[in-house]
Amino acid sequence: MLQSPNTLGYERPLIVRISFSTCVLVAVFLPLLGLISCVFISSAFHFEDSTGTHCQVPNYLPSISASISLSPECHIWRFCIGLHSAPRFLVAVTYFKLYKGRFTSRFPESLLSFLNLVFAFFENLGLLLLTYVSSSETYFVHKEGFVLFLISALIHMSITCWLWNTIKRYSLSPEDTKSYHWKVRFLVLYISFCAFAAFFFWKHNMYCEPGSYTFFALFEYLVVLSNMAFHLTALWDFKSREVMIISPSEDKNF
Repeated sequence: MLQSPNTLGYERPLIVRISFSTCVLVAVFLPLLGLISCVFISSAFHFEDSTGTHCQVPNYLPSISASISLSPECHIWRFCIGLHSAPRFLVAVTYFKLYKGRFTSRFPESLLSFLNLVFAFFENLGLLLLTYVSSSETYFVHKEGFVLFLISALIHMSITCWLWNTIKRYSLSPEDTKSYHWKVRFLVLYISFCAFAAFFFWKHNMYCEPGSYTFFALFEYLVVLSNMAFHLTALWDFKSREVMIISPSEDKNF
């Protein structure tokens, strides 16, 4: 149950009450912690295994897929992603309710709100798929999960920026404007980093140049970090909201 802090007079006992900002931080910083841990452990203890490629040229950074396919890195990553999934689904549904309330009489935006929810779910599902099926187990499934994550994230972020552009035009809140501008910046960065990552991945496979895969790995990190930063803007959008879990009502009239 999501409420503003001004909600008074609970009819049922309150079990848990936390700020919505906490859910957003959990949804963002758990993957960040997992990513940093996996890259560090892979670089420090499994450098040869995590940086080796079919080209057999010098490489100085592990890709995300390589760093999360080894042990114990894969267990750390799976724990962080699995734990963050529930808050992330909650954030997606909360955004949908926000858009539904604002765009009830506007057809394009109401349709985009639904599509935004769909692609937010696909983005999370793609992340779960690439997490729990590593590249060393079934490469094709892992790759398809990664592609699903990238494309769904791009569409979800683009629709979100469209919707917040509309919100900004009719809102008097400076935080709505700030949220929109930062969303656009992170979307532009996400697209740019994806383009650079794709270029260096192509260059590595085509020419097997030393360092190309290192640049691919670097821009792959930046793709994920820009996506995390985009989702972090929810702190401005829901700063006054709270998540409350209450006990079920007891009907004594049998």
